[in-house]
Amino acid sequence: MVRVHTLHIEPPVVNASCAWASDYEQLRELYDSAYTGAVITRTATFNGFSEDANNTFAFAKDSITSVNSYGYSPHPLSKYLDWVYTLLTTPCLDGSPPTKPIIISITASTPTVLAEMVENIQSLRKKLRATYSAATSFGQYVPSTTFVSSIDPATLVGIELNTSCPNIKDAPPPSYTFTLLLPLLDVLSSAFYSDPSLTIGLKLPPYLYSTRFAEVVRFVHTYTREIHQDGQALRSLNPFAYLACTNTLGSCLLFSEQMLQDPVISQEPSANSMETDGADARSPPASPSPRSPSSASSTPPPQPPSPSFSPSMFALPTALGGMGGESIHPISLGNVYTFARMLAAHPDPAMRRVRVFGIGGVTSAAAAGRMRAAGASVVGCATLLGREGVRAFEIIAGHS
Repeated sequence: MVRVHTLHIEPPVVNASCAWASDYEQLRELYDSAYTGAVITRTATFNGFSEDANNTFAFAKDSITSVNSYGYSPHPLSKYLDWVYTLLTTPCLDGSPPTKPIIISITASTPTVLAEMVENIQSLRKKLRATYSAATSFGQYVPSTTFVSSIDPATLVGIELNTSCPNIKDAPPPSYTFTLLLPLLDVLSSAFYSDPSLTIGLKLPPYLYSTRFAEVVRFVHTYTREIHQDGQALRSLNPFAYLACTNTLGSCLLFSEQMLQDPVISQEPSANSMETDGADARSPPASPSPRSPSSASSTPPPQPPSPSFSPSMFALPTALGGMGGESIHPISLGNVYTFARMLAAHPDPAMRRVRVFGIGGVTSAAAAGRMRAAGASVVGCATLLGREGVRAFEIIAGHS
């Protein structure tokens, strides 16, 4: 079991926020899996994110790799709050009370909106406390006195801030310029110090330069506070319990000849929830391959094909999108390794308690083992989930 502040994750495996964690049915299946230790919802905005036919995904044919052109979930936060409440007040398949944590992934462009979203999540946590405390019936299940006294149900709900989606038009991921995140982190920090039982994580993009890693650690450290009693420092606390590394890599291109045609997908995203900020993809209809440019030295170099004139040449209607899966695995491993080493060596004990979630190319038990060897306390997947359904977690566990 891995403890991430107040969340207990066993086994230490999760889904990444993605299209296959969009609606209640998908979340229910993830929650019921014996191979997930926690469930992370699709990233929600306050009112839901608008999408169109250009938002889709595709799998590569030669590896478990994906590209996607999605933004955030079309479902508003209020839907996720209802679904999470239902999941956490409904008995599991074996009749036992729900004890698996759920992390609600959210994003906002302004501190004011984020503060309202966090307040609504805190209201859900208070509602769960009241429900369990009263020992009232949820569905057919009435929690026992022992169960009610042994768990704070509010600690079954965490928050993940996702500001690393590479596909938002005219809005590059603010996580690449960490100072832009500070007003949002201020909101989360305030919520934590008002209620230190709240577990908060940050979903980060793939970083490629050492200065970026140092910047993240430096700014996260500024939120550490010393807790005093009778004039003496008892311990230091930091509001951020984990860093999720990594989201997809933006501005990636697959041609249609590289994509998997008519893949057999065990669990497709539902029709009304087809978009993701994670590492998942789905193939559009088959299309002709692009012509190879001439190698003759007398021939001028060809102009790049335009998505507006030849959309069928590309795996995505937008041509460019976020890449996840096996092709990003080495980058994600490097991010996990770098953050894990920097946190472990930090002089602040609160920073040394920050966990790393390894996401990116976790497509096998061996890949999960590499993530753990690099320093991940918890591993997560999205692309494999899109390819295999919840069976993906059996594969990661080495049982399939």
